[in-house]
Amino acid sequence: MSEIKVLLIEDDPMVLEINKAFIEKVKRFKVIDTASNGTEGLKRIRKHKPDLVVLDIYMPEQDGIETLQQIRAEKIQVDVIIITAANDLETIRSMMQNGAFDYIIKPFTFERIEKALNKYRTYHSTVSPSGTVTQKDLDNLFYSEIRDVPVTAELPKGLNELTLKQIASFIKSQIEAKSAEEVAEGIGIARVTARRYLEYLVKNGTIQMDIQYGTVGRPVNRYLLKK
Repeated sequence: MSEIKVLLIEDDPMVLEINKAFIEKVKRFKVIDTASNGTEGLKRIRKHKPDLVVLDIYMPEQDGIETLQQIRAEKIQVDVIIITAANDLETIRSMMQNGAFDYIIKPFTFERIEKALNKYRTYHSTVSPSGTVTQKDLDNLFYSEIRDVPVTAELPKGLNELTLKQIASFIKSQIEAKSAEEVAEGIGIARVTARRYLEYLVKNGTIQMDIQYGTVGRPVNRYLLKK
């Protein structure tokens, strides 16, 4: 199978070298060029036509937000993964709405970027401009990491398997325990609905619940992956 051509846009020389080493450590990925800002990066994207751009947000001359918006405005056929220190929801939402394939917050581990690149490699192999895919192909691509969540033969009335696995996957990706309200916001569902799914996942042994007592008010139930 052919190499996946990557263009890396990062203004910090040390971080750029680390990211390049991480990317090329993953099978089939090759960094064909680098740039230190969005203006330079766009010129090299047009020149090299990479498969994937790995893009920072905070850069001189032209930041990553403007760069991704311009990529989309010019209808350049390239996928983008964001690696940045920007962790505010407005920026994250803007980048995802402009079609970022993944969003990785610095500092990160090699395992996190490896996971993103492995998923992208599967996507790159599955989806091509001239081909077609089935719903099963797409489900295997986007939901493969949550297929192993234990589900009983019959879920309680009102629960569905896809939402259950999305919530389990969300909890699995969190470093700290989350409340039902935080899970609801992360998934995009009502808090009362999130609580029903969380209670089911606690009951079937996928996650555990910890009660946190504050100095004022009622204790808060928080959920995390079972240890």
